[in-house]
Amino acid sequence: MANASSEQLIKWLEGTFATRFILGVIVFNAVILGLETSQTVMGTMGGLLKTLDVICLSIFVLEIILKLIAYRHRFFTNGWNLFDFVIVGIALLPSGGALSVLRALRILRVLRVISISPSLRTVVEGLVSALPGMGSVVVLMSIIFYVGAVIATKLFAGSHPEFFSSLGASAYSLFQIMTLESWS
Repeated sequence: MANASSEQLIKWLEGTFATRFILGVIVFNAVILGLETSQTVMGTMGGLLKTLDVICLSIFVLEIILKLIAYRHRFFTNGWNLFDFVIVGIALLPSGGALSVLRALRILRVLRVISISPSLRTVVEGLVSALPGMGSVVVLMSIIFYVGAVIATKLFAGSHPEFFSSLGASAYSLFQIMTLESWS
């Protein structure tokens, strides 16, 4: 009986209504957190916004509890469930003291959209799988950049010492040229 009810709960949690409802709460909560950054808005509606934030957090906690009941130990084998668990857990930390910095990370709840949207999950998973290749590109670009800095130091140290007097100065100057940042 427990297995059948768990399967029904999983079906409901993964269903269109529950998914869209949680997505709506995430977007609504993101708007609330954005409004909380305005002192004017907080001066007039601060109490309401804090209450709405607590309601959103309560919905997220309820969702996590329902998933824990439905999936049991399998809940922690899914990386996206762990992600949601950590994000919601951060929001539950006390707002004062040393943990207040983590409390500011409440906006990370918006990232739960990634765990709900299959297309965004695919993009993130693709990005993560591309990281080793991007690391190789960074290494290759660093080698090319280093070679360019050595050549620039050798060629231009005498004529433009303010930009190319050392390897570090050359690398910095080349970085400015490459990014078009304050180069004249």
